[in-house]
Amino acid sequence: MAWQYKYTVLALCTLAFLSTTVARLAISPVVPAITDDFEISNTVIGFALTGMWMAYALAQFPSGILGDRFGERAVILLALGGTSIMCVLLALSPHFAVFVLAVIALGGVAGLHYSVATTFLGRTFDNLGFAIGIHTSGSSAAGLIAPVAAAWISVRFGWRPAVAFATVIAFPIFLLFAWRIRPTDPRQPGKAVVERLQLGPVVGILKRPEIAFTVAIAALCAFVWQGIASFLPAFLVEYRGQSEAIAGTVFAMYFVTQSVTKPSIGALSDRLGRDAVIVGCMITGVSGLGLFVAVPGLLGVIGGIVLVGIGLSWAVAIEPRFMENMSEQERGGGFGLVRTVYLVIGSLGSLAVGLFADVFGWAVSFGMLMAALGIVAVGLLANSALGLEY
Repeated sequence: MAWQYKYTVLALCTLAFLSTTVARLAISPVVPAITDDFEISNTVIGFALTGMWMAYALAQFPSGILGDRFGERAVILLALGGTSIMCVLLALSPHFAVFVLAVIALGGVAGLHYSVATTFLGRTFDNLGFAIGIHTSGSSAAGLIAPVAAAWISVRFGWRPAVAFATVIAFPIFLLFAWRIRPTDPRQPGKAVVERLQLGPVVGILKRPEIAFTVAIAALCAFVWQGIASFLPAFLVEYRGQSEAIAGTVFAMYFVTQSVTKPSIGALSDRLGRDAVIVGCMITGVSGLGLFVAVPGLLGVIGGIVLVGIGLSWAVAIEPRFMENMSEQERGGGFGLVRTVYLVIGSLGSLAVGLFADVFGWAVSFGMLMAALGIVAVGLLANSALGLEY
């Protein structure tokens, strides 16, 4: 069978997502080293990471607008180039205040990729659940690279080279994307970006019950994902007594699990329905977090990481739920807007987990995450049982 151009688009969008995610995830495994170097608490570093994820979230809406105005290819190249530069600046930060500014800027430029790439894939593929599953597996694959590489580099050379190494991945992918992806036609080339950034024409999307409900469940899921992505290595070191190297390896297993299961979960949601698959993910995630907190030894760590990895693969079922409730014309700015809303709320997960860990301990902090996933499962089951059709 001849190779089709659409698979080139899918492959390079996936690699682009991998590189921007590596840049963000390389920070988590070296959180203990950063807190020691700058002499700060988990709450303070949680605040900085929340700033990064919030900037990532806020970039989703304007990225969709920029994609409509200039074409998806140009925006994805901007995300890749900006990520390469910001990783270097982050590693050069002389003071924590500079580190905070650099990490927020990193979140902003990396955040330009996802909404635009998803819209690009929506124009290219009919089986969108499958395409999103493959695309998001790039993020999961980044989790295989980032934790192990960052931990290894940090132990030998310090945390600064560990966060800078993402440039080695992002810049070659920038060159490959520029070479192999054809220029994309803008959807709305005649409209100024400032005009499109007005929320009035698109904010009505959020008032639709089915969109508002999906935003709510996605925000709770993102809250949990952000907390885990920011603090799982620190949890393994401080609560489970693992070394930084082992914690980084286990963290990588979390993303390996997602890389393997996301395409199947996305395809399963195409066949069985989004909500049934989302509920299954929630139950699986709660079970995994419970193993982390309550079950000692290898069973608690290995069983927990596999179940949490599967459970937090929810995006491949939730995000098609958004797309199916939007018209073709709404998907650029509309999908970016809903991504911004639910990720801004979800970004508070980093701050909340760090704060709860400092004040109440890791068990209570992770128990909070279990409760959030439980609320999503109950909400979806009630929606089905009551016939609300949200």
